[in-house]
Amino acid sequence: MSPFLAFRAASSRRRAGLLAALVGLLAWVTTDPAQAVPSYSRQTGQECATCHVGAFGPQLTPYGVRFKIGGYTETNGEDTKIPLSGMAVGTFTHTQANQSPPPARFSTNDNAAVQELSAFVAGKLMDHVGAFAQVTYSGIDRKLVLDNVDLRITFDATLLDRNTTFGLSINNNPTIQDPFNTLPAWRYPFVTSDLAPSPAHAPLLDGGLEGRVIGATAYASIDNGLYAEAGGYGGLSRGFLQAVNLIDPTDPGSRLIGGAPYGRLAWFKDMRSQAVSLGIVAMSADLGVFGQRGRADHYRDIGADLAYQYLGDRTHVFTVATSFIHEMQQLDGSVRSGAAAHAAQTMEQFNVTGSYTFDKTYGLTAKYFNTWGSTDKLLYAPTGKPDNSGLMLQVDWSPFGKETSWGAPWANVRVGVQYTAYNKFDGTTRHASDNNTLMGFVWTAF
Repeated sequence: MSPFLAFRAASSRRRAGLLAALVGLLAWVTTDPAQAVPSYSRQTGQECATCHVGAFGPQLTPYGVRFKIGGYTETNGEDTKIPLSGMAVGTFTHTQANQSPPPARFSTNDNAAVQELSAFVAGKLMDHVGAFAQVTYSGIDRKLVLDNVDLRITFDATLLDRNTTFGLSINNNPTIQDPFNTLPAWRYPFVTSDLAPSPAHAPLLDGGLEGRVIGATAYASIDNGLYAEAGGYGGLSRGFLQAVNLIDPTDPGSRLIGGAPYGRLAWFKDMRSQAVSLGIVAMSADLGVFGQRGRADHYRDIGADLAYQYLGDRTHVFTVATSFIHEMQQLDGSVRSGAAAHAAQTMEQFNVTGSYTFDKTYGLTAKYFNTWGSTDKLLYAPTGKPDNSGLMLQVDWSPFGKETSWGAPWANVRVGVQYTAYNKFDGTTRHASDNNTLMGFVWTAF
């Protein structure tokens, strides 16, 4: 197995890595009793629908984009309390063919589960400092893990006579800090089943470093239009990862060697009833194997993205988001170890999503996804290709999250049904449809 595939396999077992260090940091940061709130809605005095398309979930409106760039620190000026929130996700999963072997502790099909129980520190911690930090108990893996972390320091200034927000993000997953819903961490789908089959191959930028790195990126947003960001990530030591039970001491997998630089450039235009963004992103990383010397595998990802929102008077909201990632691979380490037949390879990934929301309550979303790459009989055995493609369709209902909703702003829920149909799965069209998945979900935040 190549270092990247080993890295991704370990990451997909959920994130536990930075828990001890982050909890200590958050405990220190939140000791100021004058700060914070249990939710962003409570903090700003705005209904959830002001920040989020459909009044629920991570898809941001222009107001939500500005709030995130501002470091989660905007308030309504009132006294606040500790910014704690919670979330629960329940799912029912049916696959077209029974899974063999079945997921651990579950049946071959028709599985119901409390998939996630999460606690958040989310909001303003002190002047110029805000956070989005999530700790999750997985009802599938039966363990507590660190999920998403984005700690920010921001300040406003004037640059060349233009209002500019400068910020620093400390985070544990490249693209988790991005304010737009086009890059891997925050693009649709926003909820999936952990009990369904999922493709094994994707570019490194798409979750390949998730939860196993720590990074810092500095950014500037000029007149809420031009957005520029640059920084880098470093891998965590084998000893630390073993101490927090993220890796198996007998099979530690791969490691990030040196630093992984990351860059982002985007343009955003808020036209009140409409909004548009377009951008580019790049990252470079070397992966090796713990305990082994020798050549590393090098990955260089370059991507482009585009998004459009029609907001109108918020009764009828349409969104379109698309992204393309091109990955160049130089797999010298994998070739030397016998895990790959060819050193120079490429992988491409394309996604396009469209959604319609009525009255901030009823949603319909469709997505086309396609990943393809070089042929390698060793690296992508048994099919020799990493290709995956298909369609996804979702209908959902979000009854709360509006200013006049029952329990506002504390009660928020989304109920939905999602269907995923595969044309290709892990390099082949044969039996790809066996992995087709129907999922029902209840997703609540409080």
